[in-house]
Amino acid sequence: MTYSGCVHLEQFIREDEGLKMYELLHGVFVISGSRERRQAKSSNTHCYVCYEKHTFLHVCMHCTFFGCQSHIREHSKVKKHTFSMDLHYGQIYCSHCTDYVYHEELDNIARSNALHGDRVNKCVLELVWPCLCVEDKEFFNKTDKMVIDRATHIGLRGLLNLGSTCFMNCVIQAMTHIPVLRDYFFTEHHQCNDTPSKCLITNLFRAFYTGEKTPLLLNEFLYLIWTQARHLAGYEQQDAHEFFIATLDMLHIHCQSSPGQPNSSGSKAASCTCIIDQVFTGSLQSDVVCQKCSGVSTTLETMWDYSLDLTPSVTDGSLPSSLEDCLERFTGTEVLGSNSKIFCDKCQSYQESTKQFTMRTLPVVLCFHLKRFQHLNDLEKKVSAKIKYPELLDMTPFMTKQKKDTILNLQLPYDNKYLLFAVINHLGSSINAGHYISYIRYKDNFWYKCDDLVISEAGIEEVLQSEGYLLFYHKYCLEYR
Repeated sequence: MTYSGCVHLEQFIREDEGLKMYELLHGVFVISGSRERRQAKSSNTHCYVCYEKHTFLHVCMHCTFFGCQSHIREHSKVKKHTFSMDLHYGQIYCSHCTDYVYHEELDNIARSNALHGDRVNKCVLELVWPCLCVEDKEFFNKTDKMVIDRATHIGLRGLLNLGSTCFMNCVIQAMTHIPVLRDYFFTEHHQCNDTPSKCLITNLFRAFYTGEKTPLLLNEFLYLIWTQARHLAGYEQQDAHEFFIATLDMLHIHCQSSPGQPNSSGSKAASCTCIIDQVFTGSLQSDVVCQKCSGVSTTLETMWDYSLDLTPSVTDGSLPSSLEDCLERFTGTEVLGSNSKIFCDKCQSYQESTKQFTMRTLPVVLCFHLKRFQHLNDLEKKVSAKIKYPELLDMTPFMTKQKKDTILNLQLPYDNKYLLFAVINHLGSSINAGHYISYIRYKDNFWYKCDDLVISEAGIEEVLQSEGYLLFYHKYCLEYR
């Protein structure tokens, strides 16, 4: 070990928040004083390449990669990540010096973590699990299908916070409790190039339903997102909505690359039949009407979610007070003035027009993003106005109207009712700070509040009174075509 100063480490500490990173990783992975902490560390740490568990395991100090001796050094060389930490003793290895290096400030952090380890472990790992007394034997595999007893509370599991990763925890809680998505990853329908035991996505979904009570650590999933969405890399607070879209993009690409799935560029192609598009994709119709000839230009766009403005109306300055108000404004007719003329193919000239969005087709899962964060002149402002949202939502008023129905082609409309099943809230005044929590509908009429590690019971009144940032609705009746 090199005890003289390492210039690379000194620079990493001063310029790249190395102290914060070391304190976080050392406190989570090295200090294992309690039985729960040892269980969490044992079940969540393995080499990302060979999946073996070694005493030599290291974690990269620049990202969340875990590797054995050979693979951590290969990772360091390929990614140009200089420092890694030994998970057993907390020593720092410098790839430039090819040796373990020492720094007094890091040593002080290690001593402090060790001194307060019992208190930290108690705060981090104490879970609230009402009525959860399920043994693993109640959960079993049957021809690769996971079968769950309806009388259990299995599927509720806390998630460790890696400093400021509450935004990720809330999104994962919501997505892993989507019934059709969960069932898909539980069965043989999902096939990918990895073996079933090594498919990270499948293992993530299944980990919630093993019956274990120890909290899950999503460092491997976070690293996977970082490789797909570089703008989200880092341990600072991120926007839960951006992370949700990045997760859908990653899952979309992952499922498209599976055997038997059509391969495309990763865009939401209309012909794609992957599970992500089947669950989340709807279509938005845009009608532009020429004010001179009444000609209509129609375009369709596929959508994964709908972002709804909370700003004052441009017509009368009124503010929306409910989700239905937001949707009325979203699908209302917009007058495009003389400064926004549209070229009319029929008139062969630029004309004033009106524009209207309507829902052409609806997905299985509707996600509404309430645009609470505004950026004006480099200043950030959060809109904390109360927006009421219902438990049961009828989307019929916002659908594209059928203009030429006849007795011959008239069909009964599909059921456009949706049931609220997840809500993500942001607590705080800034997108770069604060805290995210989520509410999850469990089974039919039970709600649980998910605050990182702590899972506690909640009532529907508490859910509907919460502020709301991302709202997830599941179709009440599914059509089989």
